Amino acid sequence: MERKKKPKMLVVDDEPDNLDLLYRTFRRDFRVFKADSGVSALDVLKQEGEVAVIISDQRMPEMKGTEFLSKTVPNFPDTVRIILTGFTDVEDLVEAINSGQVYKYITKPWDPNELKVVVERAAETYDLLKQRTDELKRAHEQATLLSAIAQVAQEFTSPDDCLAPLAKAFNQSFSADGCILQKVSNGQLGLQGKYAEQGDPPIALDNDPLVIQALSSKQSQVWLASGATPPEGAEQYTSAGVQVHLVFPLVYREQMLALLSLQWTTSVKPDENEIKLIHLAAQQAVLALTAVQVNG
Repeated sequence: MERKKKPKMLVVDDEPDNLDLLYRTFRRDFRVFKADSGVSALDVLKQEGEVAVIISDQRMPEMKGTEFLSKTVPNFPDTVRIILTGFTDVEDLVEAINSGQVYKYITKPWDPNELKVVVERAAETYDLLKQRTDELKRAHEQATLLSAIAQVAQEFTSPDDCLAPLAKAFNQSFSADGCILQKVSNGQLGLQGKYAEQGDPPIALDNDPLVIQALSSKQSQVWLASGATPPEGAEQYTSAGVQVHLVFPLVYREQMLALLSLQWTTSVKPDENEIKLIHLAAQQAVLALTAVQVNG
């Protein structure tokens, strides 16, 4: 299985020989974590977070495999679970499979080639589940953000009053470490009408090269720490630990109304689809600001 980044796997068995065999079988294709009981496996998950695949023995002291796997479902619903069983425990296995807690069971002693095929399919299933979950999450984020923007247009009568709730909506939707929404007058940042969400952002907008480019071109600007060196005059990006800086001019009929800055340092960085969503939401924010101006 060729993947740019190895997926994570947890193997659980109270027999050391079986545990080592599972580790050796999959270590080339996965980041494999080992646990000798259900209790210790739960501790591993607490430390390492979600894994793509769990392979667990069924008959273990303290906690059966099916019982352990059932405890992982609430926090890690997309993880694919496989049971190893050396005896016929039909009721436990059928219940676990029917409830969606177990993807497949393998009888001991297992055929290594058969197990590899099952695990490969399990990893593919995990990838599909994650893709679907991410798509549903983005759809929910989009609906929530656009609803919040529409609500701002209905509730407020002054553009200045809109800045705070709009910045808050953007910041909450994309978990940025800094969010600034600032009015623009005659192509320049206004002295008034500035709102920063999450306290002081990592970098200010005054004399920021991305802001200068956005003001002159009326085009969105994107800077990624992994993709380019800071533009001239933006050494503050490195010193502030900024990993991503997005600048969106809010333009209506060639007139720039405001400028939106989103900055990430340690939080999860937006992907390409989320950046597209920010573009869409920025356009909706323009409509909200113009609607408030008309209604006001």
